[in-house]
Amino acid sequence: MTSALDPVEYAVLSQSLVAAAREMGAKLVRSAYSTILREARDGSAAVLDARGQTVAQAELIPMQLGTIGRIFAACAALYPPEEFTEDDFVAINDPYSGGQHLQDVFLFHPILHGGRVLGFAASVAHHLDLGGGNPGLNTLAADVYAEGLIVPPLKLSMARDWHGPDGKGGAFQRLLRANVRVPHQTMGDFDAQMAANAVGALRVRELADRHGAEKVLAAMAALQDYSEARMRAAIAAVPDGIYTGEDAVDDDGLSDAPLPVRATVTVSGDSLSVDFAGTAPQVRSTLNAPFASTVSAAVSCVKAALTSPDIPFNDGAMRPIAVSAPEGSLLNPRHPAPVRARMEACSRAWNAVMRALAQAVPERVIAPGYDTTTSFCLAHLGPGGWSVYLEVFGGGYGASADTDGCDAVDNPLSNCSNTPVEALDQDFPFFRVTRYALRPDSGGAGARRGGTGFLRSYEILADGVRLSIYSDRFRRPAEGLFGAAAGETGYCEVLRGGQRMRVRSKDQVDLLRGDVVTMAPGGGGGYGDPALRPAAMAEDDLADGLATAAGAAPAAAVA
Repeated sequence: MTSALDPVEYAVLSQSLVAAAREMGAKLVRSAYSTILREARDGSAAVLDARGQTVAQAELIPMQLGTIGRIFAACAALYPPEEFTEDDFVAINDPYSGGQHLQDVFLFHPILHGGRVLGFAASVAHHLDLGGGNPGLNTLAADVYAEGLIVPPLKLSMARDWHGPDGKGGAFQRLLRANVRVPHQTMGDFDAQMAANAVGALRVRELADRHGAEKVLAAMAALQDYSEARMRAAIAAVPDGIYTGEDAVDDDGLSDAPLPVRATVTVSGDSLSVDFAGTAPQVRSTLNAPFASTVSAAVSCVKAALTSPDIPFNDGAMRPIAVSAPEGSLLNPRHPAPVRARMEACSRAWNAVMRALAQAVPERVIAPGYDTTTSFCLAHLGPGGWSVYLEVFGGGYGASADTDGCDAVDNPLSNCSNTPVEALDQDFPFFRVTRYALRPDSGGAGARRGGTGFLRSYEILADGVRLSIYSDRFRRPAEGLFGAAAGETGYCEVLRGGQRMRVRSKDQVDLLRGDVVTMAPGGGGGYGDPALRPAAMAEDDLADGLATAAGAAPAAAVA
């Protein structure tokens, strides 16, 4: 504990910083314009210290914030943090300058008190469209330039570059508007990020006014030290050793060959390393994962498996963990490889690390889930301009030693919600949802069963609609652990004139009025021998199965 704080002061200030980050996250979502941010909650927020290291973050998307301090480091290398003024902010999305993928734009605003930089308020949002070769999602991009507008680390002025001298948009805002197909939603989501950052900066300044800047800085450092100590204690409880795990992405969308992801986890005392040597080389499609994303995936998995939820996920928690991946591999590609669908490779990195940890602490892990980001996009150009619907789907979770897997939820590296049908009816007149339900028995059987997948069907109401998708586990299911069964694979299909046409997991398809598109993510793997399933649970499973066979929906079905 830092000597400048007594235990009560530390408790008050540390929890106030966490509360500030959570309020930022709430402000970000509530202020958003697009359904991907407003409803699906595909964004995050955090408070950083004066060096740009994470202190506290909102409980939103682990992938986006796991390495946010390292993303800021690329900006700090060009713009010294101590030189910022209140009017300054930094923007970045370049995956080869510290970012993750182009649609996730990070904004950093300084937090000043008495002319001194105490830290930074940070937010990131997945933006509906940032240009590129296809509305919302270009699954056929051959390089990062085809995926959208690249923003390297840029130090900008709120007054000059965002609001502009006449209040109608500064240079940066005009540049963005000229490159996106849905400027109203995109600029609205950027404003939501700025509002979130403003709230975070205000709350930290209020703490400094009330308690003094030195104690706020001491609390930031102490909170990171606390997370480090808890993480080291958790790692120290794992038997020393070298453990290996492997999973694979179905294919690269260009051939049928699987892409293996291998992880070697080495535990030594209170430190842990993850090495992804043996992972497939980078590919020509969008499945490559920038190294920042790979680090987020590995660290998030270790924290989820080994620690308690109450440990703040900040830079302190990352100190005992080292991550490496060969340059030129799927998990550390060379410029200018496309990276839009990086979540598929990162999810398999999560699975590989979890499989490795299963050898050391089997009671702490979960089985592989569907664990796939299904990015599903419908776009239409009408008389009033572009309309772009983008949603991120999950599937069934893997089961654990004492719990069935969750049904129809986003994967562990993400935390998006399924957009309510009512919100889609309100915003998108060129399609309507005709079915939304769980997929009974799609989770793997086991002593604890895997979570079920679900499906959504969309009737297309206009010609000229483009479907773009990237997903995974259409070929290779989520395998069970310790004798359990695998979950069902996912699929996407188009019903046209009575004929069903299967869509590949990485594809673009032109649709016609009257088509019905069904997206069906799969289920998670089970945990343990199915013969050991508790009798009461087995009876519930049988009741649901009989109800489904009789034509009734199981109790958990979604209307």
